[in-house]
Amino acid sequence: MTRLKNYAEPYVFVIAAAVLLLFFQAMCDLALPDFMSDIVNQGIANGDSFYIIKTGLEMLGVSILSTVFSVSVGYLASRVAAGISKAIRKDLFEKVETFSNAEFDKFSTSSLITRTTNDITQIQMLTVMLIRIVFYAPIMGIGGVVHALANSRSMSWIIFVAVVVLIGIIATLFSLALPRFRRIQSLIDRLNLVVRENLEGMPVIRAFNTQRFEEKRFDKANRDLTDTMLYVNRLMAGMMPSMMLLMNLVTVLVVWVGAKQVSAFRMDVGEMMAYMQYVMQIIMAFLMMSITFIMVPRASVSAARIADVLESEASVKDAPDALSLDRCRGVIEFKGVCFRYPGASEDVLHDLSFRAEPGQVTAFIGATGCGKSTLLNLIPRFYDATGGEILLDGVDIRRIKLQDLRRNLGYVPQKAVLFSGTIGSNLSYGDKTADEAALYKAASIAQATEIIEENPERLETSIAQGGTNVSGGQKQRLSIARALVKKPQIYIFDDSFSALDFKTDAALRAELKKETGESTALIVAQRISTVLSADRIIVLDQGRIVGTGTHEELMDRCEIYREIALSQLSQEELK
Repeated sequence: MTRLKNYAEPYVFVIAAAVLLLFFQAMCDLALPDFMSDIVNQGIANGDSFYIIKTGLEMLGVSILSTVFSVSVGYLASRVAAGISKAIRKDLFEKVETFSNAEFDKFSTSSLITRTTNDITQIQMLTVMLIRIVFYAPIMGIGGVVHALANSRSMSWIIFVAVVVLIGIIATLFSLALPRFRRIQSLIDRLNLVVRENLEGMPVIRAFNTQRFEEKRFDKANRDLTDTMLYVNRLMAGMMPSMMLLMNLVTVLVVWVGAKQVSAFRMDVGEMMAYMQYVMQIIMAFLMMSITFIMVPRASVSAARIADVLESEASVKDAPDALSLDRCRGVIEFKGVCFRYPGASEDVLHDLSFRAEPGQVTAFIGATGCGKSTLLNLIPRFYDATGGEILLDGVDIRRIKLQDLRRNLGYVPQKAVLFSGTIGSNLSYGDKTADEAALYKAASIAQATEIIEENPERLETSIAQGGTNVSGGQKQRLSIARALVKKPQIYIFDDSFSALDFKTDAALRAELKKETGESTALIVAQRISTVLSADRIIVLDQGRIVGTGTHEELMDRCEIYREIALSQLSQEELK
């Protein structure tokens, strides 16, 4: 929370200027009842038209000044609020960029989206209200009391009664609304999650014909949020009528008591009218404060949620003595590596030791859930190993700067990810300086040339968000081409060939071997055909290495590998 307060520091002078303008605006507003009193008492009572016009023009000038001050404060408040929200949004996004997978497991994607959008909007709205009202209302309230007492001390009990009743109404409403305010943001998270899952999983929903089930699930999340919002809004909606009723009752009370004072010649009619205006200003000041305080609970919840993200320390970060690395040789060595996910009770990887050399293809195979992808995720440090060490050219990767480590890696994830834009912008994602020839060469190696040439726009062909306008195989080939454009020393392919047909797979791997001949290639695959020609195959079972060698060696001495191979290909095909 301390960090959030620092965002207002660059705007201290702007806020001070706004407060000064608010003070002048309040002085103008407090002077208006006195002008009215003078017009009634001296102008109308004496029938002096010139005095009425003169005082009226002065009153008009003060009103115009008040309007100018009000508009100026509104402009400054908007600038401050927009600037603070922009800075928070920027820092929040940059913070999320530093998160490892462990932090993404802690903060769900839907929650991070809500915190970056809705939560920051709540803070922005509150900032505007704080500047425009919280500074203005006390000046008006205190000034109204001083001026009212100066006009008539005998009716001061009316102010006391009005304020006590007003505080009672506000306290009652707040005690009922506060618990619901704390629930609203979590309910928005839930609604966001359901919507994202539905939009991303629409093909599956349609295939299984579960639209009704998803509609009910959305309806429940929507109804929970709606009911909570309605409850709060009904309470808040009751505030304004209550205030108006109070103001009208106070007006009647002032007129009733004031009329007796006027008839007894202890007060002028103008003074009574001025007193009435000051009482209204006092009540309006409390009303404005209460409207602001309505927003405080929800904004405070939003601020706490944002602070949780900003103050979260990334579990994977550069060591204080991290080393720079320009271009590595590409020797990767695992020494007794163990790993368990945050909060898990046991390891998923156990005592892994192997070495991957440049110019070689090292493949990993095993049953689903045996830890293949988890193993590869440790190399770019999406997670850090919980035991043992991973060496790159003999240096523990935890001692290498993250940016330098990842600069030497070409990573193709298990789930191919494309960004909205064009084919060209996606291929050049790893190297913005790559020319068109380099992009076409990478596409040719990845067997993705046809994807480019079948569209008249070529490299300018549009790619939708998430690559939803291309097939799974096309996404994988474009993802592989993107890694090739980068020309790293180490290639990591996490089951990146699963959506390809056997012919395309074979052609791609043949071209890939020529291109990556001097690099280190790490491949996770489910298909035996993908790993047959690898220089070294590592067989995993329940997070342990149970076999290492070439295809022929493993067929002879690794029962698990033999079972996987024979379940996919015949004995003749494996020879």
